[in-house]
Amino acid sequence: MKVYFLGTGTSQGIPVIGSHHSVCLSDNLKDKRLRVSVWIHDADFSIVIDCGPDFRQQMLTSKCVRLDALLFTHEHADHTAGLDDIRPFYFAQGDIPIYAHDRVLKNLARRFDYIFEKENKYPGAPSVVTHEVKENESFSVKNQTIIPINAMHGNLQVFGYRIKDFVYLTDVKTIEDSELDKLKNVEVLVINALRFEPHNTHFNIEEALNFINLVQPKKAYLTHISHIMGFHDEVQKQLPNNVFLAFDNLEIEIE
Repeated sequence: MKVYFLGTGTSQGIPVIGSHHSVCLSDNLKDKRLRVSVWIHDADFSIVIDCGPDFRQQMLTSKCVRLDALLFTHEHADHTAGLDDIRPFYFAQGDIPIYAHDRVLKNLARRFDYIFEKENKYPGAPSVVTHEVKENESFSVKNQTIIPINAMHGNLQVFGYRIKDFVYLTDVKTIEDSELDKLKNVEVLVINALRFEPHNTHFNIEEALNFINLVQPKKAYLTHISHIMGFHDEVQKQLPNNVFLAFDNLEIEIE
């Protein structure tokens, strides 16, 4: 199974429009970050978690040509605004399965009503098949079991997901101890780390490292990174040996 980091940036991406911050002016490709998303695939399945406003560009760059399912962590625009760009997948495959909390499905139906429309539908619009993700209820995509992990993004509930021995969590600030059993024996953990300074709704790097120490994965990758975090290469030097700052277009393989 391969995991491709489609985007590793925060809501504004890096570089930020109009910013003269040194990280935004960096020539290092690892300092250029699209909105956060990940593609998990092997020969039998192809799953994307979140589709932000950079989704089209990410699909072209990664050369993803099949979408068996689109999973959503929550409804914020940097995780959902690219939904219209599933059209090429829809034209090739038919209705695209999407999985999310009921609250998120209702939010998407309001914002993208033409996609969810059942009557007098515009012929160029894509269509989806909705699946509600519920706490403590695993589900399957292409015979692949997916375990939802409940967390809080400030006061907003978000879902992370476990597929085999891979766990993806983003926009997390707190997580109940009861959810930690779902992270046992994980090989690779992806977790958000916004910056060094504390933040109201996201882990900072200290909180992310403490969480990694609690979960004890073999390897961990930090994502949802702000330009305020600093230069990729400099931050990486400060991390433990099994913790890595993810970057756009990084692909890893999990046995």
